[in-house]
Amino acid sequence: MKCLLAVLASTLLTLGQPAFAAQKQGDVIIRHVTLIDVEAAKALADQAVVLHGDDIVAVGSDADIARGWRAKQKVDGTGRFLIPGLWDMHVHFGGGPDLIEENKALLPLYVANGITTIRDASGDLPDQVLAWRGEIADGSLFGPRLLTSGAKIEGIAPVWKGTIEVGSEKDVDAALDRLKNRDKVDFVKITDSTLKPELFLYALGRAKALGIRTSGHIPMALTTEQAVDAGISSIEHLDYAYNAGAKDEAAIAADFAAGRIDRAEANRRLDAGFDRDTAMAAYRRFAAKGVSVTPTLNGSRIIAYLDRDDHSKDEGLAYIGPKLRKTYDWRIERAAKADAAAIAARHKQIDDVATILPMLAEAGVPIIAGTDAGFLNSFNYPGFGLHDEIELYTHKGLTPAQALVSATRAGPAWFGWLDRYGAIRPGMAADLVLLTQNPLENIAATRAIDTVVMRGKVHDRAALDAMLAAAREQVATWNAEAAAR
Repeated sequence: MKCLLAVLASTLLTLGQPAFAAQKQGDVIIRHVTLIDVEAAKALADQAVVLHGDDIVAVGSDADIARGWRAKQKVDGTGRFLIPGLWDMHVHFGGGPDLIEENKALLPLYVANGITTIRDASGDLPDQVLAWRGEIADGSLFGPRLLTSGAKIEGIAPVWKGTIEVGSEKDVDAALDRLKNRDKVDFVKITDSTLKPELFLYALGRAKALGIRTSGHIPMALTTEQAVDAGISSIEHLDYAYNAGAKDEAAIAADFAAGRIDRAEANRRLDAGFDRDTAMAAYRRFAAKGVSVTPTLNGSRIIAYLDRDDHSKDEGLAYIGPKLRKTYDWRIERAAKADAAAIAARHKQIDDVATILPMLAEAGVPIIAGTDAGFLNSFNYPGFGLHDEIELYTHKGLTPAQALVSATRAGPAWFGWLDRYGAIRPGMAADLVLLTQNPLENIAATRAIDTVVMRGKVHDRAALDAMLAAAREQVATWNAEAAAR
């Protein structure tokens, strides 16, 4: 009887073991890695992360994960730091139909730089970009997740091409219907070249009522507060947020609208009237209204200092096709025409504007990393520029942790997608970047990329280097063809 009981006990024990001992199957395991909790600004040592398809399915101590999981592919994270994929929330594609292929060739540059999602803030190739969005989503085109506004909303006969021109509320309604229902855009971009101020506010209000997020440039004839109250979701470029700090912004806007002052004088008065208390009150209102700011600070810095900085030997030029490089001339030539006083004013303006970055953070305004990289924007290199942008944030007063949030969590937060992106935990997207240095200690570590995981697929350093080499080779071919003409 004792023998029978022993056999039964042994059998039951054996039957019970698989529930504890059987390993689950994943596709990829990243082991012995230091996981960066971006939200908490903490580094967790000796962790492991399991991926299945394009999902993160398990995260925990390396020992626990090793006991419970196996995978076809293993990535050694020893001495490495794992962050969520980077987002560049302000890029451009454009220059006309002749530049489609050169624009398309920029897409791998983002991936090679750890950027797994980009937000196209409209250029003059909106239909092409919409097509790329679909091709990337279905896997027929290689590139980062592409979110786009489609064609921007503008006034009649605007400066910028590729727009939907509107001159009435009826036109605005038709534009929003097209963007929402035909193009199914991810957000709407509204700019201030020729758009009537009252239509700018109307467009913001209608888009909000339709549940569409908006980004834009605020017309000089309006106050920042008017745009915020009308429902703008993100203010593009730091100088528009800077204007909110002028004590007499309303009077300046009224004078400009009435034609009593020109843009240069309006800017001079806005700068002269800047007041920290006024600014902080405005920024607290931004935060209360859920308005984000995309500084594009480095792009503005590059333009401001074109008189001083020599870009002729930039490594980034090797990745930019000749036709795209030609679009740089517009800003270069405009900057070259400035006299000494205009140059000094330009330098002062960018330095003054940058001072509000820590103020926005103090007020609780979400700061979204975006580069403004693309056609026209001289020497602001797609992919590489995001690292310049967030490093500049730390030079202007943000901590490395805040800068990292701007490039990993602020974008998903703006879209309402923090349940899927911006953190490393089960259920999140398998968009990850493995670094050789700790970005919480120095944000320049985001350049030290060992591996990029995008939609669950692992691209090691050799694969990333191959992407860059292919891009350089393609540009070299285009350069040779251009020289032979």
